Amino acid sequence: QVRLVESGGGLVQAGASLRLSCAASGRTFSTHGMGWFRQAPGKVREFVAAISRSGGITAYADSVKGRFTISRDNAKNTLYLQMNSLKPEDTAVYYCAGGYSGSYYYTTDPARYDYWGQGTQVTVSS
Repeated sequence: QVRLVESGGGLVQAGASLRLSCAASGRTFSTHGMGWFRQAPGKVREFVAAISRSGGITAYADSVKGRFTISRDNAKNTLYLQMNSLKPEDTAVYYCAGGYSGSYYYTTDPARYDYWGQGTQVTVSS
């Protein structure tokens, strides 16, 4: 069983930056693709970013491309999401997802991930 714990959320003003972290337990961290998703009140959970096992391949939702950067440190079993130029529409609970072991480098489909964190709230005021 893998446990994922997010941290780094908070309340910031528009234009500010935050870095989310996701600490993973277990020795299989580096063997799986991982991702970040978010869910705003009244909306479905949506894909934000994904990263391959090695960290060499990444993907982003159009809404965050150029502002967010996903990365991972396999030695520390930690996934990151650097969020710059935050906008009020980025307000949501952000979830770390892990355990993707499909044939491609990453996936944007939440159903393909086996493990989820509890979420961390990000609120961006205008």
